[in-house]
Amino acid sequence: MNTKSMHFPPNFVWGVATSAFQIEGAAAEDGKGLSIWDTFCRQPGVIADGSNGDIACDHYHRWEADLDMIAGLGVDAYRFSVSWPRVRPTGSGAWNEAGLAFYERLVDGLLARGIKPYLTLNHWDLPEALQAGGGWANRDTVARFVEYALGIHARLGDRVVSIATHNEPWVMAHLGHEAGVFAPGIKNRRTAMQVSHHLLLSHGLALQALRAAGCKARLGIVLNLSPMHAATDSAADRAKMTLEDGQLLRWYLDPLFKASYPQDVLEVLGADAPAVEAGDMAHIATAMDFMGVNYYSRSVVSAGEPWDVMSSGREITDMGWEVYPEGLTELLVRLHRDYPVPPLFVTENGGAFKDELVDGRVHDEGRTRYIEQHIEAVAEAMRQGVNMGGYMVWSLMDNFEWASGYEKRFGIVHVDYTTQQRTLKDSARWYQGFLQQQKQGG
Repeated sequence: MNTKSMHFPPNFVWGVATSAFQIEGAAAEDGKGLSIWDTFCRQPGVIADGSNGDIACDHYHRWEADLDMIAGLGVDAYRFSVSWPRVRPTGSGAWNEAGLAFYERLVDGLLARGIKPYLTLNHWDLPEALQAGGGWANRDTVARFVEYALGIHARLGDRVVSIATHNEPWVMAHLGHEAGVFAPGIKNRRTAMQVSHHLLLSHGLALQALRAAGCKARLGIVLNLSPMHAATDSAADRAKMTLEDGQLLRWYLDPLFKASYPQDVLEVLGADAPAVEAGDMAHIATAMDFMGVNYYSRSVVSAGEPWDVMSSGREITDMGWEVYPEGLTELLVRLHRDYPVPPLFVTENGGAFKDELVDGRVHDEGRTRYIEQHIEAVAEAMRQGVNMGGYMVWSLMDNFEWASGYEKRFGIVHVDYTTQQRTLKDSARWYQGFLQQQKQGG
């Protein structure tokens, strides 16, 4: 099968995705407060190239040209996030009118160009002032998040198609609070597990509050998920695979769809398991209108030495991740089989490759192939009965790639960080042509 022969339903949503901290820049302009990522970037040695998000892609100033560029791709939708500290600088108290007005211009600009706005409330940039009070480890932050969700709904809820509460809670909890390699840089498993619970709880309570406020946008959450494969058939590898499946997938999916945490993970956590109050699990399991799935590769689990990704013989991206498109089909089919999921959207999918801009072109065959193969994987999942709502490429353009700084490029649009010049890569031209073909009926 190839994409030339694929016919997706006319209501299938095609998009591109970004996040606020990674592209906006304007880190201290127009009343924006500090985020935990502004603070984290100042710690020596935590960002690979010593960079920060102060300027990033300067999207805050270049948003109109960027929206024209998005429209030129022919996509239906643009997934973006709101910077919480830009609109409510300390996470509570006064709102920042200039920040709110920026997102109003952005949403109105998308609508004027015929592009559906898909909004994410929290793509990791918690206000630093809330972190000073304990951040997501403090149950009070749950209430502040619900207020934030309602405030954004009051200004944008009548115009956005979709609102996702959180992007990748596992990353915030584990990488931010257990491994400590992402903001806020804490290394404590018990704290990480409490953070994961508060993120899920704030999601459920925000959905309830938004619906009570009359929100018409579709509501859901975005999870980063990977199918788990054991490196060998040994009992030790299979046991480790089951546990890691519990920690990455079932720890988030079971509460959302079964109102409980997986028992095998709770037993391993022991005293590090989160404090759960009466009623919490029912709130977390509030029905969703959609669920976002971010997929990049599979996970191969070994109880001994870490699995050598080169041993698969597959193509490897610049992040050191195996290109494994059939894992996306496997994952989507499993979600459909094991949980009462709402319509699923692939909200992020893409690859980092070593791109070179030569004579005004970037010939990124690896990325083009990656995107095409994963679109084929979505089509296969749909053939197997999975209710899919859409697919969004990560990322619209090269940007600040968190702890990797500007060293890794995921964009289908090349960004020269010195001049801020945007250049469509071959992958963008391929996507543009593919979407045109879909609109013409294949």
